[in-house]
Amino acid sequence: MASILTTIRTAAHKRAAYNRIVSEISALPPELAVEDLGIFPEDAQKIAYRSVYGK
Repeated sequence: MASILTTIRTAAHKRAAYNRIVSEISALPPELAVEDLGIFPEDAQKIAYRSVYGK
Protein backbone atom coordinates (compact mmCIF):
# COMPACT_ATOMS: atom_id res chain seq x y z
CA MET A 1 0.00 0.00 0.00
CA ALA A 2 2.83 2.39 0.81
CA SER A 3 4.37 1.97 -2.63
CA ILE A 4 1.07 2.85 -4.30
CA LEU A 5 0.83 6.04 -2.26
CA THR A 6 4.44 6.86 -3.05
CA THR A 7 3.79 6.35 -6.76
CA ILE A 8 0.72 8.58 -6.66
CA ARG A 9 2.53 11.24 -4.67
CA THR A 10 5.49 11.21 -7.08
CA ALA A 11 3.17 11.48 -10.08
CA ALA A 12 1.34 14.41 -8.48
CA HIS A 13 4.61 16.23 -7.78
CA LYS A 14 5.77 15.68 -11.34
CA ARG A 15 2.46 16.91 -12.76
CA ALA A 16 2.63 20.02 -10.59
CA ALA A 17 6.18 20.71 -11.80
CA TYR A 18 5.07 20.20 -15.40
CA ASN A 19 2.16 22.62 -14.98
CA ARG A 20 4.39 25.19 -13.29
CA ILE A 21 6.99 25.08 -16.08
CA VAL A 22 4.34 25.35 -18.81
CA SER A 23 2.79 28.31 -17.02
CA GLU A 24 6.11 30.09 -16.54
CA ILE A 25 7.24 29.62 -20.14
CA SER A 26 3.86 30.63 -21.51
CA ALA A 27 3.91 33.82 -19.42
CA LEU A 28 7.23 35.00 -20.83
CA PRO A 29 7.09 37.88 -23.28
CA PRO A 30 7.73 36.43 -26.77
CA GLU A 31 10.69 38.77 -27.35
CA LEU A 32 12.44 37.58 -24.20
CA ALA A 33 11.72 33.92 -24.83
CA VAL A 34 12.86 33.89 -28.44
CA GLU A 35 15.65 36.47 -28.54
CA ASP A 36 17.25 35.98 -25.13
CA LEU A 37 16.45 32.37 -24.25
CA GLY A 38 16.09 30.87 -27.72
CA ILE A 39 12.84 29.11 -26.95
CA PHE A 40 9.39 29.47 -28.44
CA PRO A 41 6.42 29.79 -26.06
CA GLU A 42 4.54 27.38 -28.33
CA ASP A 43 7.04 24.70 -27.27
CA ALA A 44 6.25 25.14 -23.56
CA GLN A 45 4.55 21.76 -23.22
CA LYS A 46 7.36 19.90 -24.97
CA ILE A 47 10.04 21.65 -22.91
CA ALA A 48 8.18 21.01 -19.66
CA TYR A 49 7.61 17.35 -20.49
CA ARG A 50 11.30 16.78 -21.23
CA SER A 51 12.34 18.68 -18.14
CA VAL A 52 10.08 16.75 -15.78
CA TYR A 53 9.86 13.30 -17.33
CA GLY A 54 13.16 13.24 -19.23
CA LYS A 55 11.73 11.71 -22.38
